[in-house]
Amino acid sequence: MSAPGARRALVALCVTVTTSYGVLLYAFPVLAPAISADTGWSLGTVTAAYSAAQVTSALAQAAVGRWLERAGPRAVMTTAAALAVPAVAGIALAPGLPVFFLAWLAAGAATAGLFYPPAFAAITGWFGEGRVRALTALTLVAGLSSTVFAPLTAALEAALGWRGAYGVLALVLLCVVLPLHAAALTPPWRPAGGAGGAAGAGRAVGLREVVADRAFLALTAALTLGAFGVYAVVVNIVPLLGERGFDTAVAAWALGVGGVGQVLGRLAYAPLERRAGPVARAVAVLAACAASTALLTVVTGPLALVMAVSLLAGMARGIFTLLQATAVADRWGTARYAALNGILHSPLMLAIALAPWAGAALAGLLGVYPAMFAVLAAIGAAGALLAPLTRPAGAGGRGDPRPA
Repeated sequence: MSAPGARRALVALCVTVTTSYGVLLYAFPVLAPAISADTGWSLGTVTAAYSAAQVTSALAQAAVGRWLERAGPRAVMTTAAALAVPAVAGIALAPGLPVFFLAWLAAGAATAGLFYPPAFAAITGWFGEGRVRALTALTLVAGLSSTVFAPLTAALEAALGWRGAYGVLALVLLCVVLPLHAAALTPPWRPAGGAGGAAGAGRAVGLREVVADRAFLALTAALTLGAFGVYAVVVNIVPLLGERGFDTAVAAWALGVGGVGQVLGRLAYAPLERRAGPVARAVAVLAACAASTALLTVVTGPLALVMAVSLLAGMARGIFTLLQATAVADRWGTARYAALNGILHSPLMLAIALAPWAGAALAGLLGVYPAMFAVLAAIGAAGALLAPLTRPAGAGGRGDPRPA
């Protein structure tokens, strides 16, 4: 049974998480060329500020998770929105690089309280056994963030310039995300258990005991490897296809088809969750991510087959997002989910932040993109091989309630 007001809070999170990703993640690739052209800062320097924000967000995950466990989603996510508003305004108004970098670092700290991890913790606490359906709804809606905000940002830049675009986006955070967090994230939250109402089901666990458990270390490593491979693929699929003779428009369509696959994958997660235990599910999803990356390595044409493989890769990526969201609660219950998920997501988000740069650097080192994708497939396969080790010692209940 979900906590009182949980459905209203879920609707609010669907809006705010979608908006937060749009403003703090997807607007930048659209505006980066204009920022560079207007300021004279190199595109690499501008991108470095953005990357520094992603690293800051990753490093803040564990602290935010512990704070959320104590204070609840409303306090954490409202504070994060309150920080994001002046941070984005600072980006818009930055007179020079130092302020630009500082504003992005503040934005990175804010994203730690606005993106998926804190929202996953809130939903897991409020919905308990019904969390998978609620998590799926959130990720389906938020998956449209780039679809909504990329063209919106482009239109704002064309009308107002990049500074005006970021100024409007700061107002969107102020008028949409901040008040919704303050007004709607009100379901009961029990600080001691880190969950609200009936959602607090799950045996009590010690934080240090779990973090030191081989299963938790294996889960962290497996998901980090999987995340690195998956997100390096997203950014580097366009140059891979360009190297194979496809023009940029076709490569962009392949990337878009992957986005459709991501939605389909999220719809497929609930049936998978009902039929397979946590360990088997982790093995299957990570293996699927690795296999789809390997297919991108070897499939050179025709175009229809390339699109089909891109769709499969997107499906694997979509399922992987929900695997991240459910992995902790499936093994250790919901009582310490917020803190444990924050700890889990620190290296995972760091891998996601570094994946675009590391993937491109690896391609340069190897000379060709197909070789880089082969390495990414091997990294993903290593994650799948670690997945069987993610069963907690002595787990016979929460650790793996179904046969693995």
